[in-house]
Amino acid sequence: MNKKHRLKSNDDFQNVFKNGKSFANRQLVLYYLPKQGQFYFRVGFSISKKIGNAVKRNKLKRLFREVIHEIEQDIKPSFDFVIIARKPVKDMNYHEIKKSMIHLLSKSKLMLKK
Repeated sequence: MNKKHRLKSNDDFQNVFKNGKSFANRQLVLYYLPKQGQFYFRVGFSISKKIGNAVKRNKLKRLFREVIHEIEQDIKPSFDFVIIARKPVKDMNYHEIKKSMIHLLSKSKLMLKK
């Protein structure tokens, strides 16, 4: 996943939280905000300390980035996303995380039709 596809600043996160819409399933919460004039999507991840220590949280972020990298051609451009992990994520493997993320993006109609 390219660095231009990442949300980094607190202002960007807060803007998505305050002005965006949300969808959720048992494992993840997705906030998204349309961005006019932006030709790619940007995504940020939020993983609470309740999930685990820094090693566990960073591992989950790497897994999330890998899932996004794998499905990036199917995600609609011109959106900012924030994905928040819930507690059940700490016991999930890569394939379960990928399935959950695809379900959430499809539910929110942010995946391109195939």
